[in-house]
Amino acid sequence: MPAVWHPGAVIAHPGFFPAKHSRQRRGSILGRRRSAEPAGRPEGEVGTIRKDWGGRLPVALIYPNRYPVAMSNLGFQALYGLLNAEEDIVCERVVWEEGGATPRSLESGRPLADFPVWAFSVPFELDFFHLVSLIRRAGIPLWAEERAPGDPLLLGGGVALSANPEPIAPFLDAIGMGEGEGLLPGILGALREGASREERLVALSRVEGVYLPAHPGPRPVCRQWVRDLSRFATTSVVLTRQAEFGDVFLVEISRGCRWGCRFCLAGYLTRPPRYRPLETLRPQFEMGLRHRRRIGLLGAAVSDHPELDHIVQTILDLGGGFTVASLRADRVTSLLLEGLRRSGTRTLTLAPEAGTARLRTAIQKGLEAEALLRAAAMARQAGIRRLKLYFMVGLPGEEDTDVTGIHELVKEVRDIFRPGRITLNVAPFVPKAHTPFQWAPMAPAPLLEDRLRRLRREVAQLGVTVEPESVAWSRIQGVLARGDRRLAPVLASMESPSLSAWRHALVAAGLTEEAYLREREHDEAFPWEVVDAGVRREILWQEWEKARQNEGGKPCPEEPGCRSCGVCAANEPG
Repeated sequence: MPAVWHPGAVIAHPGFFPAKHSRQRRGSILGRRRSAEPAGRPEGEVGTIRKDWGGRLPVALIYPNRYPVAMSNLGFQALYGLLNAEEDIVCERVVWEEGGATPRSLESGRPLADFPVWAFSVPFELDFFHLVSLIRRAGIPLWAEERAPGDPLLLGGGVALSANPEPIAPFLDAIGMGEGEGLLPGILGALREGASREERLVALSRVEGVYLPAHPGPRPVCRQWVRDLSRFATTSVVLTRQAEFGDVFLVEISRGCRWGCRFCLAGYLTRPPRYRPLETLRPQFEMGLRHRRRIGLLGAAVSDHPELDHIVQTILDLGGGFTVASLRADRVTSLLLEGLRRSGTRTLTLAPEAGTARLRTAIQKGLEAEALLRAAAMARQAGIRRLKLYFMVGLPGEEDTDVTGIHELVKEVRDIFRPGRITLNVAPFVPKAHTPFQWAPMAPAPLLEDRLRRLRREVAQLGVTVEPESVAWSRIQGVLARGDRRLAPVLASMESPSLSAWRHALVAAGLTEEAYLREREHDEAFPWEVVDAGVRREILWQEWEKARQNEGGKPCPEEPGCRSCGVCAANEPG
């Protein structure tokens, strides 16, 4: 779980976490509700923390999306607990809601503008629109340079900002880069050191991992990460049935991923892979099962945990059940599937990503078709009745035969998994900063639309449901993911996040999507290189070159003293 204002970044959000590359369904982007529950004041919460403001520094912890989505984000929850564990801090939550109402905290109902410190947790680029909306609705200047000494101090963090803060950097006073557990002590120390906005900004400028957009330093800001996860418990703090995952107690069991999929932001921005030992997890399971029947096991690569079977057995022995967002097909075990069945889980989610062995090698997926077919057969035998598969179209080097390969692979899975139901989530590939594919172009919209239509038509004949992601919104995500500060006026000029408003604002600013979605040059300076994520640029380029030659690579060796990519050689806060 990487993130700034996220202690770690396992994002328990449908769309990003299962396939690990920031899929974000439009319903969650624009606030379109999937159910009738209210998005405002919480009802029936367990674990809400309410503190008196007297003698304490009020901090508004802000999630720029709906309440059900916010409360399913484990990083947001964990930071809420960490901040409120400080005696001199009172932290209250604020979430984005539809309409034009003044933003208010969930705990006290105070207006957002009453808080002297705001902390945005921003896991997805498409949440940038809601961040702008929240600042506007609160009634303070949108641009940081226009704020007066009496205005709040706006901090930001999260996966999207740790990857590339530049499109919204002019709206924020300071941005933390990396994992919240490592950043928080220095940031809180800086906030305590000063009484005014200016004093606190000066103090923040001395904190490792903090980026001041108005005063960028001569060197990139180094992403901060925590070596020993067992020092921190990252679990649900507030439980509510209104959350997207309201029936489970979330527990992060690992962080980072060793496989090095070349498209995957989580795989590069959360390095190195780390695992919490079972002995520290068991008390968290016991606590969670006092409130919920199932534990949600979270991590960028849950199935890589060396003690996973023991973790599963421990939860079952405690009388509980468990669920996982997705698994690697070649790491599925009989015990894991039997445990899922006993836990009431009826859906297994796997992410082949590409339809042919050639393309899976090029993207460094490292997954054979036989492993997927074996996992499908094991799932059927275990009583799992639904299978969800994640694929992408428009990957670098993709050909028509690779799209045909998706259809052929799904047909083989269908034949094995009968009579179970299969659903495909198919997303356009979006190039991400700090990955080997940061140099890659995004495929043209007509090509993506054509391949999605073709895939829908062919797969529908198999009796398989296809859930395609929006090409138009994926392109906007792609622009923001590799964007620069010229996009800030575009976001500022939009009254609401709609495709027409976006296109009009781009034209008015003299910009085009194609300028951001193009292939990048080898030695081109990138706006996101204000952040040093840890992996050396030459390593990323080598992986990009291998991808273009359809060559695979090696996973993270996970060996003490390894210096191959540069992450473990970098300083980190402990």
